[in-house]
Amino acid sequence: MSRRPANLSRRFGDSGGGLFSSAKSRSSPVLSVGLIIVGGLFLIAYVYKGSGGFGSRLESVSRVEGDYLCTGEVQRAIPVLQKTYGDSLHKVLHVGPDTCYVVSKLLKEEETEAWGIEPYDIEDADGNCKALIRKGIVRMADIKFPLPYRPKSFSLVIVSDALDYLSPRYLNKTLPDLARVSTDGIVIFTGFPDNQKAKVADVSKFGREAKMRSSSWWVRYFLQINLEENEAASKKFAQASTKSSYVPRCQIFHVNSLH
Repeated sequence: MSRRPANLSRRFGDSGGGLFSSAKSRSSPVLSVGLIIVGGLFLIAYVYKGSGGFGSRLESVSRVEGDYLCTGEVQRAIPVLQKTYGDSLHKVLHVGPDTCYVVSKLLKEEETEAWGIEPYDIEDADGNCKALIRKGIVRMADIKFPLPYRPKSFSLVIVSDALDYLSPRYLNKTLPDLARVSTDGIVIFTGFPDNQKAKVADVSKFGREAKMRSSSWWVRYFLQINLEENEAASKKFAQASTKSSYVPRCQIFHVNSLH
């Protein structure tokens, strides 16, 4: 932690007749104990933050809700997805930035197994994220190339804040590959064209600015690469959203897997 305890002796001593300038012997032990306690609290906070405690977690949540709008939306949509897909949500692959936080959320759900693909470098990963990587639950992989999984390895694939950074040239390969590793389909979370917040791109990290496409563009594109929208799932999701008063902040598409 960059902040350090203030130098209390200078703060009061420079005034000439302050609290500690009287140099009473009985004040010294109190001052020493106080400084030790304050220093200890700051040390504990520093260590806790480094291990993935409250400091890094608050920063991570802020990042999910800010830079990666649709990744944060996945977490909000989990109850609705459960009502839509039922048992299909028991073996899930999430693909997108900050996947550690989505996977952690999914793993807290009863009878749910979850894995994650982080398409970009993980910066400032907290202790929980590092543990998921060590266990092989979360992997770093370039989604422009085939995913390191066998066909139909997962019941459902959820992708967020990742396809917006791919050109059609790479989408032609990535989307069919996502469909290849799923049995019950793909759920795509993508930004709205007029979402200026989601257009803020870190070109040095993603390689290109985000391209927010309209719903009509996506529908035409699914047909072009021979992927069908899952109309039944779309209808269930809309009904569950209405009952839960859930209003998506991203476009959400339900696509069938390859058969």
